[in-house]
Amino acid sequence: MKLWSGRFQKDVDSKVNDFNSSISFDARLYRQDIAGSIAHATMLGEQGIIAPEEAKQIIQGLRSILAEVEDGTVSFTEDNEDIHMNMEVLLTQRVGDAGKRLHTARSRNDQVAVDFRLYVKEQISVILDQLLKLELVLSRQAEKHVDAVMPGYTHLQRAQPVTFGHTLMAYANMFRRDVTRLEDCLERMNESPLGSGALATSTHAVNRHRTAELLGFSKPMDNSLDGVSDRDFAIEFLSACSILMMHLSRFSEEIILWCSWEFKFIELDDAYATGSSIMPQKKNPDVAELVRGKTGRVYGSLITLLTVMKGLPLAYNKDMQEDKEPVFDAIDTVELVLPVFTSMMDTLSVNRQNMRNAANGGFISATDCADYLAKRGMPFREAYGIVGRLVDHCIRTGQSLETLPLSDYQAISPLFGDDVYQSLSLDTCVNDRKVYGGPAKESVLAQIEAIRAFCKERGV
Repeated sequence: MKLWSGRFQKDVDSKVNDFNSSISFDARLYRQDIAGSIAHATMLGEQGIIAPEEAKQIIQGLRSILAEVEDGTVSFTEDNEDIHMNMEVLLTQRVGDAGKRLHTARSRNDQVAVDFRLYVKEQISVILDQLLKLELVLSRQAEKHVDAVMPGYTHLQRAQPVTFGHTLMAYANMFRRDVTRLEDCLERMNESPLGSGALATSTHAVNRHRTAELLGFSKPMDNSLDGVSDRDFAIEFLSACSILMMHLSRFSEEIILWCSWEFKFIELDDAYATGSSIMPQKKNPDVAELVRGKTGRVYGSLITLLTVMKGLPLAYNKDMQEDKEPVFDAIDTVELVLPVFTSMMDTLSVNRQNMRNAANGGFISATDCADYLAKRGMPFREAYGIVGRLVDHCIRTGQSLETLPLSDYQAISPLFGDDVYQSLSLDTCVNDRKVYGGPAKESVLAQIEAIRAFCKERGV
């Protein structure tokens, strides 16, 4: 018999029971459900709403259930629909009438809201730890390759010389913003909906500040309708996860390109690549490809929850049962991706010579050539046009800016001197870019130190 069956004269159809049930996925909230119930029982006893001895019985019963769930001796049933009803039935079987008093001044609406917040809070902490470990790996690799010159690209065309270290720190800075986005999300969700009741709190003298304190929230939510009826904390979390996965997917795309024979800038460790079932020569970057593919799952979770919530009036609606599966799937995906991606980055090897060879082609120092003239007083737009003519001349004669005779330079502009070759060398082009955030060695080392300090502030 359902706990809420008093109003009804018929049992729920078995198909409806299956359709309505959420225990298949919300069972993972058992620890949060027990924690919320212990906090609620503690407060009820302290406020004299139930007898202190009954509160003690309830708490002991809940702790025994937790131990048995953890060791696998307790199982849940779909007959009790969700984790909340399963726990209530198990508790009542253990402590009798005292267990029936636990739900005083509480609804499943605020119960599920607090369970869900507690779970997402915990998982954000897991993801943050994984992200910070990735940051440290990128910092180590960047320091190791701070002077490994490679082409920087725009439109996937060689543009200007940078270093592998500088490139890695670009992603490290993206991930730093992902960390702060998740931290911001965590701060905003750190309010307790418990005590909101179904939507309008309770006539009992509950102490919502006390339950918030017991559960580690900074405060109770300010409005009870809001407390049970919004899931913007989960939407914000999924948004942050989607942006994080977008960064990982972009990085994966680079890795896939860099591993190809066309680039051959890096090679993945054998433990993070796979072969072909028919082509024995293949070494495929499957980890990076799967990260790129799994990004769509997390995007889908965000769109799912936005769509669920977009037309809901206050307060709780059954549609909101659809909030948990997309969030759980996104959490599982992100927490699966980050450790393997981090290990892949930690173990890859870099072909510095191939990177440098690529940087030597494609007239990658053309901007520096224009800057050379600008530093000698020529307006930059005029210098830009002259260098364009030089590049066209090189293409037609099969030369490069580095091999073009000085006489050819001076035939176009007398401002060119024999120091132009030093100005156009890859190392000069990179290391003269000492502007804050640039690719010069000292600048990249400063970026690395900033990321390490950021991680250290967070205990990693």
